[in-house]
Amino acid sequence: MSEAIILKADMRETIGHANRKLAGEGVIPAVLYGAGREPMSISVSRHDFELYMSHHGAAGVMQLELAGEKKPVNALIKDVQHAPVKGNVVHIDFLAVRMDVAIASVAPLNFINDPVGVREGGVLTVALHEVNLEALPSDLPESIDVDVAELQIGESLHISDITPPAGVTLLDDAETVIASVTPPTVAVEEEVAEEIEGEEAQPEVIGEKAEESEE
Repeated sequence: MSEAIILKADMRETIGHANRKLAGEGVIPAVLYGAGREPMSISVSRHDFELYMSHHGAAGVMQLELAGEKKPVNALIKDVQHAPVKGNVVHIDFLAVRMDVAIASVAPLNFINDPVGVREGGVLTVALHEVNLEALPSDLPESIDVDVAELQIGESLHISDITPPAGVTLLDDAETVIASVTPPTVAVEEEVAEEIEGEEAQPEVIGEKAEESEE
């Protein structure tokens, strides 16, 4: 894990619908809880938070520098709420953590290299984009690389095929499929299309239909 990044936070007294006015001030309302702390209403700069997310994403430990507290608080981004229409961040949940206690978290999977099967015409299908894991906060990965280079047509990778970083335990079922290469379907679709076109191209024999009607 890379060195924790400090994000400044202020105590927040506005709650409920009153939080809406914070948006016009470039501030995002948030809450901090966990690690034996009483839940605290706080706020962070929208600019600073969006900059942090663009560089680090939601995974990994950050340090919240709270106004009025001497030491930064080690925390994870537990939840981010977005406005249904505009999509902007409207609220954040921060989870305070102890660095000596393992916690459950998630990490995105980063698929690297082109599968052999894709080069042969197959299609890579990703079934799982993130995994559940457990680790000390200092060992939480921002992502986990999955090399799919040797994946051939008809083959799949499972959770058991992932090699997690040191100190990380994967919690998902070992047999869960994370990615597979399926056979190409274009040729089959073309054959069906040709058959349909062939049927449509057959001429209608009026005389035969007339004879059948007379019988």
